[in-house]
Amino acid sequence: VSSAAGATKSGSEFMPRLDEGDVALHAMRVPGTSLSQAVEMQGLLEARLRQVPEVSVVFGKIGTAEVATDPMPPNVADTFVMLKPRVEWPNPKKPKAQVVADLQLAAEELPGNNYEFTQPIQMRFNELIAGVRADIGVKVFGDDLDQLLALANRVQVVLRDVPGAADVRVEQVTGLPILSVSPDRAKLARMGLSIATVQEAIEIAIGGKTAGALFEGDRRFSIVVRLPEERRVDVESLKRLPIALPPAEEEGTAGGARLALFTAESKMPRFIALGEIADISFAPGPNQISRENGKRRIVVSANVRGRDLGSFVTDAQAAVDKAVKLPAGYWIGWGGQFEQLMSASKRLVIVVPIALALIVLLLFTSLGSAKDAAIVFTGVPLALTGGVAALALRDIPLSISAGVGFIALSGVAALNGLVIISFINNLRAGGMPLDDAITEGSMKRLRPVLMTALVASLGFVPMAIATGAGAEVQRPLATVVIGGIVSSTLLTLLVLPALYRMFHREGDLTPEEVVTEETVESSHAPTSAH
Repeated sequence: VSSAAGATKSGSEFMPRLDEGDVALHAMRVPGTSLSQAVEMQGLLEARLRQVPEVSVVFGKIGTAEVATDPMPPNVADTFVMLKPRVEWPNPKKPKAQVVADLQLAAEELPGNNYEFTQPIQMRFNELIAGVRADIGVKVFGDDLDQLLALANRVQVVLRDVPGAADVRVEQVTGLPILSVSPDRAKLARMGLSIATVQEAIEIAIGGKTAGALFEGDRRFSIVVRLPEERRVDVESLKRLPIALPPAEEEGTAGGARLALFTAESKMPRFIALGEIADISFAPGPNQISRENGKRRIVVSANVRGRDLGSFVTDAQAAVDKAVKLPAGYWIGWGGQFEQLMSASKRLVIVVPIALALIVLLLFTSLGSAKDAAIVFTGVPLALTGGVAALALRDIPLSISAGVGFIALSGVAALNGLVIISFINNLRAGGMPLDDAITEGSMKRLRPVLMTALVASLGFVPMAIATGAGAEVQRPLATVVIGGIVSSTLLTLLVLPALYRMFHREGDLTPEEVVTEETVESSHAPTSAH
């Protein structure tokens, strides 16, 4: 009962966080930042990070490569920080978490940047699996972008107050400077201009248009006409952009204002400045509009540090539900690693009962008695209690790795009980009284059971105490198996004989319940070798 209560209060996570040895940070700047300015800011960031004594190499990636497997705008950069070997650190015993904290403090000295600290492989896997680079992604769904942004900002404020939250941010959906040209349709009509004519002139000036081709040997280059960059971003220059007016003979006699400006006898091309017929301005606009299953959404991402993923999400969900009131047509979804944890947990709910049912079926087939199979199966929950207790002692949260360990542990625990019960049945079949058979069987099978337990548990000790690459995944599995085998062995030797005596009486043994010694040894030998 205590172990069951402890399991419900224990933390949970999808997979243990691997220590990759290096650090990755996602540097985000103001939308619309030019490439040259982004490169300059990235250089300052890398130079500052190199001043941290544990850092060996720093490099970054900005924008989109020719083969765009990971497209990003110029205002976003992936920065990779390669750390020195631990023996070269000023303090080799310094935790990596403290090094990451030092890097974060150093990066925050530079204005104009927001950061997400993670690890290179972890960042890629999070993005590939869940579409979010951070550990947690709170997805706010709805229709109106402004309303979504307001709700996301409220969620961000709430998440920052949850213990364990780090790098909480709302994805950049606004702030991109957009050139807005609003033609005055009444003036266009008086001048005899169409919207298409104005749009074409703006397209050529800003976007460019192919005017010909240049040949150099076998190579061909397009000649594109457009304004220089400094003119394309200058509103006053754009206001002076000439727009060609229709020829005078096509105007007719209407439009006295036009005739006052231009004489009908003039055969020269006539122009009017763009600023005379349209309002031009730069204003912040949407940076990106993301959709999922056809609905607009904004993601509030966060990393989890210093606690397990499951308990963090539980506290965060309670805080968000209490503080954020959603209007009709808007809802919140939780993604990232938590989404994978829920998916894996649902699969385990199906897999674990099937595995336990197969164990019961095999026990019934071997013993020929549902009663004896049930007695042997009691070793499984006894083993699970030891696994839960071992995780609690080492302060390791439940994970998929630990779940695999529990499944493997169930088979080993059932085998120990099978060895004892089958031997007791054989002694009773030979004419030995019930109490004597229980005592003799428990003593005679003590060494085989201990050998099985020691071989299995000692084989997992290196995994349980490993500190190398990948040890974080191995430790939960090994801890569960070792703790479960220890408790299962002790309780099997003490509890199982008592249960057998409680449910059996003299003369109730049937021929189907007799398992030959050869069957017992053949069932036990492979496990001992394992």
